[in-house]
Amino acid sequence: MAAYGAKLGLDYETAVKIGSAFGGGMGKTGEVCGAVTGALMIIGLKYGSADAGGSKAKTYNIAEQFIKEFRARHNTIICRELLGFEIGLKKDLDSDERMIISERCPGYVKAAADILEGII
Repeated sequence: MAAYGAKLGLDYETAVKIGSAFGGGMGKTGEVCGAVTGALMIIGLKYGSADAGGSKAKTYNIAEQFIKEFRARHNTIICRELLGFEIGLKKDLDSDERMIISERCPGYVKAAADILEGII
């Protein structure tokens, strides 16, 4: 969000605040990867319409394209499947789980940014 938000009129601090609950698959629930969610929000920011009568078809098509490409690279968009464990069930992560996050998540963020760059 922060990397692309500024290009689309969203200041850095606001982008970081908006995205702050995305970690761990949306608030540590293990659901949709925060990098995917952030990218979808940028797609909405760029292509979405605030007009109630506006067409969502283009935005949906671009979002579907993003999701399809992310899945092609990683087989899923679900955090717990990407990490291989259920982050939301953990009060404290052990050292192996922290290492998995520190090794894998930057790659997911990079993949999301690369895909987004190709789309927008």
